Amino acid sequence: MKSLPLLISILWLYSCTGNNNTNTNHGFSQLITCGDEEVAVFEKAATDSLGFVKVWEWTASMSEGLPEDFHDYFNTTDECKPVGENQILITSSSGGVALVNRDDKKTVFYAHAPNAHSAEYLPGNKLVVALSTAKNGNSIRLYDLDHSDSILFTDSLFSGHGVVWDEQNNSLFALGFDQLREYKLEDWDSSAPWLKQVSEWEIPDESGHDLFLTDDSRLLLSTTNSVWQFDINRSIFSPFPALEGVHHVKSVNLNAQTGELVYTKGEISWWTHHVYMHLPKKDTLALTNKKIYKVRVM
Repeated sequence: MKSLPLLISILWLYSCTGNNNTNTNHGFSQLITCGDEEVAVFEKAATDSLGFVKVWEWTASMSEGLPEDFHDYFNTTDECKPVGENQILITSSSGGVALVNRDDKKTVFYAHAPNAHSAEYLPGNKLVVALSTAKNGNSIRLYDLDHSDSILFTDSLFSGHGVVWDEQNNSLFALGFDQLREYKLEDWDSSAPWLKQVSEWEIPDESGHDLFLTDDSRLLLSTTNSVWQFDINRSIFSPFPALEGVHHVKSVNLNAQTGELVYTKGEISWWTHHVYMHLPKKDTLALTNKKIYKVRVM
């Protein structure tokens, strides 16, 4: 997705609509949503007929630790990854990245990153951010979480859209417009750590968008015209059967052990009113007054 005036990340939302046919027999007990400036957490409630209740919310303006002149960098959030059980990593196409505590909503790290689209926590209290098309964007950036807004290292990557850490292989994978890259951590305990690119692959379609590491060590990546899986051990791309040929998938999440799948696709320009689920039965959550962009699961 190119730079847009509004990017919305949402995992699952039951509010503000009368159309809700959610199947609650699934393993996603807690859901994180982000849209506009708000990030929220919804928790499964066994006694609630709607399935989830809102238990937490965050905006830049309410967060201690985030300078006031950074608030405008979080007008449109586009990523909200959990870090452990107690923190949430937020990026925004408006130009911000933040790590936020859940208990007190305090921002413990922040940085200005033009058109930030995704981020990932790395060993040693480091953070990597993918920046899409913008002045001073088109890159990945490395930060130390103890030093806000201070760049340690950067590498160019056109239309950076996704970053994931593969602990099993000690590798960082990064997705751009037409490339998937693998990086290794170098001089990691020094004052000048950096990321060494060790592999690069041309992806099977244009416009890499979302990148997700499954629990059976595959990468899923969405492009303009389909969703693909990448066998990390064999370095082979193949169609992802469940979403083969589905256009404009903006995010995809899979539990490979249970078959649970949650995704979104751009249906009205870059956004949609629907969250699609295979649990493993197919279901759709309709949110008629929400512009839905990206899905994330705990």
